[in-house]
Amino acid sequence: MSWVELHQVSERLASEAQAALLHGRRVQACDLYAQAADAENKALDALDKSKVRTIGISAVSAASLYYKAANMERAEEVAGRWLGFTTLPRFAREQLRSLLHSIWAEQARQGTGATFAPGQILVSVKGGEVVPGGAPLDLIVDKVKAIQTILHRTTEFIGGLALRKRGVPSQDIREMCRPWLFQTEPGSYQFAVAIQENRQLDMLRTLPSSENISECFLHVLRLGIDDPDEGLSDFVPDVEYRDTFLKLARNLAPTGTSCDSLEVRSSDQSQTIRLDADVRKGLNRTIRSLRTARKTPANREEPLRGTLRAVHLDQDWLELATDAQLVHVNKVGNQVDDLIGPMVNKPVIVHTILKGNRYEFLDIEPDE
Repeated sequence: MSWVELHQVSERLASEAQAALLHGRRVQACDLYAQAADAENKALDALDKSKVRTIGISAVSAASLYYKAANMERAEEVAGRWLGFTTLPRFAREQLRSLLHSIWAEQARQGTGATFAPGQILVSVKGGEVVPGGAPLDLIVDKVKAIQTILHRTTEFIGGLALRKRGVPSQDIREMCRPWLFQTEPGSYQFAVAIQENRQLDMLRTLPSSENISECFLHVLRLGIDDPDEGLSDFVPDVEYRDTFLKLARNLAPTGTSCDSLEVRSSDQSQTIRLDADVRKGLNRTIRSLRTARKTPANREEPLRGTLRAVHLDQDWLELATDAQLVHVNKVGNQVDDLIGPMVNKPVIVHTILKGNRYEFLDIEPDE
């Protein structure tokens, strides 16, 4: 069979594997991914070695498919073999190197004694104050906490739970979605997030699997950036959930001060989501369009910059320390507390409307 025929067989098997995975048939999915990888590997052998770009695409595909099949040894062998191909295109070399580190991280996770969902979420923070292998601690802690919050919210969403506005996630949610942080390859500042599986929860079929949580996390993030009006609305029909996801994604996106960009990608390299200052501005525009119009010519919108000093959601207010004074802002009670809580004692921008001499709350975001 020719490369084209074998590649088509691989694509068909990979598509069947993905469908099996979506229906919870993991063993069948792994078997189909392995067959797809074998077909892609045979396609590589049938290729004219002068077609270097096609070789690069096919090599990444074969190694990724073995990775999805949970055959780490074979994935490592294929990636290592083609990294030794001297004319391999740069894009393929970078993807195979990244995949190798994912494979090694997967092997390290297997040594912990804990069970993790297949794959992982890779995060890269770049530019600004970030240097290769190093970054300001507060910046990384904030980004890690933001990702954990989105993962917990994703778990609650696909579990069919009502939007939580107060308190921490339930014990079931925290056990179902227990993220671990793993080191990845050097280059800017990078880390991997893997979700530990809780086998005791397998009997609760109404709860989402750890694997579905990661996939849904990436899908919501992608739709929030690329298609918030239709795609995200269809996938997350609940307006309050949608608003929460958009604000969490906005807060995750850099302003361009401490860092220039943040990339989130799947470990098999099938998708990469880049957040930067332009993405943040786009998310802010979408969030503004969802706000209830409470402005009139007499009640203009006014952003306030300062340090968030106090929040009392039950009493419907927050206090902001600006350069000039301590400002009291009302109408805050509808906010979910894991959006606003992490910002206490940190620089923020509070979007308000001014009614007479009273500030009423519209939105809040970190101010780097």
